[in-house]
Order: sequence, then structure tokens, then C-alpha cells
Amino acid sequence: MRIAMATAVALALAGQAAPAVTAPRSTTDGIWRMDGYGTVLSIRDGTFQEYQTTTVSCLKGDSAQRTGPGTYTTPDGTVLTVRALGDRGSMRADSSVGDRNLRRMAELPDACTRPAPKGPLAAFDVFWQSFEENYPFFSAKGTDWHALRDRYRPEVHAQTTKDELYAVFSEMVKPLHDAHVAVQDGDRVFAQVRPGTVLPSRELDTKVKKFILAHGLKDARNLQDFAGGRITYADLPGGQGYLRISGFGGYTGDGAPYAAQLAELDRTLDTVLDQERTQQLKGLIIDLRINGGGSDALGIHIAERLTGAPYVAYSKRARNDPADPTRHTRPQAVYVTPAQGPRYTGPVAVLTGGSTVSAGESFTQALMDRPGRTVRIGQPTQGVFSDVMRRELPNGMSAWLPNEEFLTRSGRTFDGTGIPPHLTEPVFTKEEFDRNRDSAFDRAVNVLRKHGGTTS
Repeated sequence: MRIAMATAVALALAGQAAPAVTAPRSTTDGIWRMDGYGTVLSIRDGTFQEYQTTTVSCLKGDSAQRTGPGTYTTPDGTVLTVRALGDRGSMRADSSVGDRNLRRMAELPDACTRPAPKGPLAAFDVFWQSFEENYPFFSAKGTDWHALRDRYRPEVHAQTTKDELYAVFSEMVKPLHDAHVAVQDGDRVFAQVRPGTVLPSRELDTKVKKFILAHGLKDARNLQDFAGGRITYADLPGGQGYLRISGFGGYTGDGAPYAAQLAELDRTLDTVLDQERTQQLKGLIIDLRINGGGSDALGIHIAERLTGAPYVAYSKRARNDPADPTRHTRPQAVYVTPAQGPRYTGPVAVLTGGSTVSAGESFTQALMDRPGRTVRIGQPTQGVFSDVMRRELPNGMSAWLPNEEFLTRSGRTFDGTGIPPHLTEPVFTKEEFDRNRDSAFDRAVNVLRKHGGTTS
């Protein structure tokens, strides 16, 4: 645009008629191909329609309706913001921390305009191809995905039942031990976690919370639950604070829109981190040991209450070549900027374990380069960070899989292994329960008291 305007001015000064300068199209209507994510979008007449594509398939995915200029809302309340300038655009979900880049297309791919193949073999091929083109971690997991196709595809035929196909798909993904990988058929879901760990559950959360109340918080003051019970705060003896976060969502009930969750989180943080308390706090324990994840954006929002200076939390990239798992979208930095509301910037001890999952892990990663003293205590996190792609299959089943990596400043990822602690302690083992002992909590109290959040 700058070159075009300079040419127009030069021609006018020379007495020649300047050519008309046409601004790039800003309309979001049209057909868009998303960089990475195997997705094509159709936006027309106020309707947003997703198409999930592979080299062998195109199936309809989520839909949304226009609710404002450039905004579309899905049936579950997720707000999508789409921006366009010419043939480039971007899309962001309100609960996400990154944009997804879009490129305008002339029309839908041919596969999206004709009926999709059906039957067990078609379901197998779409399932296998979805992982083949999007899953980034086969090499790291030591899994030969092509060998699994050669082994299991001959078992599938026109008369294969859903039960049989569900069993085949489950066996294929079992070696990945990836908590962001799942096979779904109606109400049944097959998923596996990293060996030696367990996924958070309501029962485990209740058991652990009762245990902590009887142990570390027995002498606490101002003990209070917030955000639908997902956040607990207490003042500890010695001037320390304890903040337990069991998830990054569900603050106002399941299914509530992100804006309501964010508003409830702000009300919670305004109370927990009020100015009088933050001026007196000598250290803060953040307990993420039973955390089922949720919205990465809510995690960043909490991190913004824990810093007095801006910094990069992490960078995010997605696999971007169906044939080459080493090619990715350009890494997109996610920033933490100091919040306008009350903040705490002193020493922090973060408690983690194998039941720290997904957004619980991205929040842990967002605190790694936090200005100030931050120490991690416990066990490695689960090792799953990506947003989850939910891919429809032609027979009504679906597959869940990750396609993103969250990078540290040095380019490292913690997928599979999880984020390690600085100080290793057992986390909710049978021996800990039997002896009524919480070694990680006790270590955090002592470290903050003696060293102010350093490990020396």
C-alpha cells in the first residue's frame, strides 16, 4: 500500500492521472484454508462452517453463527473472532492464547462438495490419515504409525462392527500413552496417560482436598473456596499464602461462556490478592498437583497477577505439512503483561505432579521465566500441552489428537516427559497417605521460609 500511494502522488505531480488505489478486501466472507490444523472454513451469510480435511477426506466439523462484526459463536458458547485483510486472515477462539492464520481460497476443495465415503474402511482411513498428517510426536514416542496401519487395516472390512473398530483404534493409539489422544464412540472414550500417572478426577480431587485440609491447612486462616470450588485460598502461619487451582475452567458451572469464567476468575483474584494481603505475603504456594486443565488463556490471566514486568510465557507452533512432521507454523509468542488489578510479585513455590495436565502444564510453563523467584516442587507434569483436535469420522465416531508444541525460550518442549520439578518429592503416593504426610507441601513451606523461593 505504501508503494502504491507513492506512485499515485508522483503521477499527480507530473500532471498525469493517477490510477485508482484499491484497498484490500476486509470482508471475512469466503473460503479460507487454515495454516496447520487440517481445516478449511466457509464463512457466508452469517454462518461459519468448519471442514476437517485430510488428503483422503473432507468432513463437516463445528459451525457458528455471526454475533457481531467479525465474531461468531458456536453452540457451546465459544466466541470466534475472524479478521481479514485481502487474501490473508486470522482466527482466534476467546479461550485460546494464539491466532490461527488463514489464506483465502477460490472455492471449497472438491472432496468437500461431494458425499463422504462411508463404512468401516473409510472410517479407518480417515482415522489413520488424521494422525499421519497432524500428530507431531510419533518419532519421540518411538511409534511406527505405518506399521500399525499395515497390521490393523487388513482386519477391517465392510462387516466390521463399531465395537470391533473401537477396539482396533484403541489398540493403535495405546502405545502413544498420550493423554490428549482419545477414541470416542458415544459415551465411551478410550484414553491413556503417561505410565505411572493418573488423570485427575472428581473423586481424586475430593480425596486430596480432604487430605490437604487435614494436614497442611489444619492451622490455616481465612480458608475459602472460590470459582465453583475450583480455587481454594488460605493464609498459612508464618506469612505465607496457599493457592490451590484444580482447573482452568468450570468456575461458573460447566458450559458457561469464557467471558463468565474470566469475570469469576477476576473476582476471585481481586479477593485473594488484595493489596493488604500482597503487601504482607512472604511467599505463595500454588498447588497444581490435581489439575485437569482447561483454558490456557485463563492460566495466562493468573500469571499476569504474579508479575510486575512483561515477559514471554512460551511460544506456540503447529505441525504444518501432511507429509513432513518436522515442518511447523511460525512460532507465535504468548506474552504475560502485568495486570491492572492487584498483583503479587514475591517468591512462589509451584507444586506439580503427574496429575497436572494440559492447561495446568502450560500455566506451569508460563511461570518458568517469571521475573522473581519461582521454584517447582514435586513430580514432573503429565506431558500434554497442545489444544486438542477433535476429528469426526465417517461412521459417527471421533478421534482426539494434539498437533501443537509449546516452546521455551530455548526452543525446548516438554511433551511426553512433562515439566520437571527443581526439587523432587513424592506426590500423593500410598505411602504419603498412609503416613499422613505431604512431603511436597512441607518442602515448599520450608523453602519459602528459609530461602525465599530459591533452591540453594
